[in-house]
Amino acid sequence: MSGTLYLIPNTLGQIEASQSNVLAHIIPETVQAMSAQLHYFVAENAKTTRAYLKTLAQYHPLAKTIQEMQIAELNVNTPEAALQSLLSPLLAGHDVGLISEAGVPAVADPGANLVRLAHQHKITVRPLVGPSSLLLALMGSGLNGQSFAFHGYLPTDAAQRAKRIKELEDRSRKEKQTQMLIETPYRNAAMLEALATNCQMQTLICIATDLSLPSESIQTKTAGEWKKLLQASAAPDFHKKPTVFLFLS
Repeated sequence: MSGTLYLIPNTLGQIEASQSNVLAHIIPETVQAMSAQLHYFVAENAKTTRAYLKTLAQYHPLAKTIQEMQIAELNVNTPEAALQSLLSPLLAGHDVGLISEAGVPAVADPGANLVRLAHQHKITVRPLVGPSSLLLALMGSGLNGQSFAFHGYLPTDAAQRAKRIKELEDRSRKEKQTQMLIETPYRNAAMLEALATNCQMQTLICIATDLSLPSESIQTKTAGEWKKLLQASAAPDFHKKPTVFLFLS
């Protein structure tokens, strides 16, 4: 009998030792306990996973030392041909935890490829409860939560990005649909400027930063209001901080 593939949520940012109450607020106790019992992990980043397990060990005894745990990596550079080998512990009867670098695995995350392959091998897949930056941002935005679409990253070329923003704004207007984006954190300012510049003045734009962390910030304003703040050098403090961008026309 094969093992179970557990989809383990991670925090949406680093938890400091002095913030001991934050982990319990973000990750349910039962999920922490389950994670602590696993010997095998597939992770987007082995280093950050070890850091997470080290934090977890402060509250739950680990079944093995972190050095003894087997952590295989699965990221955007992993060739599809290598996915089969990641299933080996599962096919041998061991439970495996799939963990993202931040948030829930398999959503805007390469782990989805492993989950699909697990289904093909009739391996039980169990998603566990935890923070999703996309859903938290949508909840806190005040925008339409009945119809929404996530588009990942927009083009980095300014002209192409502007064209794409206008296309999505047109779709938002026609379908009354919230549009959701993410950006490499050091490009946050450029993304906000692009949205404020290319969207119509009354289009609502939400900036959701460091969700679920003590430094969390969620602000929804019109494109015109954001433009005035940018001109006054009063943009939010979100440089190099994970941020979700949402807008509704």
